Amino acid sequence: MAANRRPTLADVAREVGVSAKTVSRVLNEDGPASAQTREQVLAAVAKLGFQPNLMARNIRVGGPDTTIGLVIPDLANPFFGAVARAIEDTVRDRGLTLLMGSSADDPDRERALTDKFLARRVSILIVVPSVGADHSHLKSHRTAGLPVVFLDRPGAGLATDSIVSSNRAGAHDGVAHLIAHGHRRISFVGDLPPKLYTRRERLAGYRSALQEADIPYDRSLVINAHDQQGAEAATSQLLGLADPPTALFAGNNIMALGIVAELARSKRKDVAVVAFDDVSLAEALEPALTVVAQDAEELGRTAATTALARLDGDRSRARTITVPTRLIVRGSGEQPVPKPQAAHPAGRPAGTTLSGCFPSSD
Repeated sequence: MAANRRPTLADVAREVGVSAKTVSRVLNEDGPASAQTREQVLAAVAKLGFQPNLMARNIRVGGPDTTIGLVIPDLANPFFGAVARAIEDTVRDRGLTLLMGSSADDPDRERALTDKFLARRVSILIVVPSVGADHSHLKSHRTAGLPVVFLDRPGAGLATDSIVSSNRAGAHDGVAHLIAHGHRRISFVGDLPPKLYTRRERLAGYRSALQEADIPYDRSLVINAHDQQGAEAATSQLLGLADPPTALFAGNNIMALGIVAELARSKRKDVAVVAFDDVSLAEALEPALTVVAQDAEELGRTAATTALARLDGDRSRARTITVPTRLIVRGSGEQPVPKPQAAHPAGRPAGTTLSGCFPSSD
């Protein structure tokens, strides 16, 4: 056998001096074989380093693979990493392995990934839906018994289980916390695209908190960014307004990192900040970052247990399960409203259009 080729079933059969069918019977335990033959086959498998092709076997016998397909938008986002870890921990005892891919929030890329998982005959499919994606192509698979769960956001075109955070209520609590500390000029720095479910829900919570406190909604204080650099630029633009905000509400952890970086760069410690999503080292910041924390582990566990219940025969109606958020008070959200004084320099001309950040179209 060539050194650069993976060993095959035929190589094992040749090593033992039996047919490939006999080797297959031993490995799959689906036919008669003597104890001596079984011992020789297993010894040859160990010697050659042969790995059975489970995917090919499952397709041949018509059974599912022992894997779970998980589609997330961003492999680099620590929030989704925590969710994936919780899913993996939950399904491990069932002998299932997690396969994961990134859609980059692109519907076509998401469809390509789900098609690959379906071709592999995964036991469970969990998807964080992309904006604009149509999931009606999964109807036949779900009808055939494949558990399909939407995570973090609802999907479109398919009635199936969805596991989401209390985005609207959490954002409301975070903004109400800023209002309780005297702030009325509160900005919202949200993710892109504007139609993103989590962004829309969190903006709705922001607006409801303002309305509850009789604070007018000011579109100039709502801005969107795509990444940390965009959030830094957005923060600079907001602080350069003629009547700048005294508090900032970050729509997610990436926006929070951009806000904190820009405030540190411009040496602004007088601006209150509350972020939706916790961030690593939040307690090490000065002041420590107040957040509306999602329970990433509970989201992952709930998605996994819901899918496993479906795999075990649960045929009840599709449902949406909402996982609560919680406000963690650390200091940045409790900053008082600055006393009237001359405007602080923002580091960039006020009103400048900046790459990576966009005024809200809401």
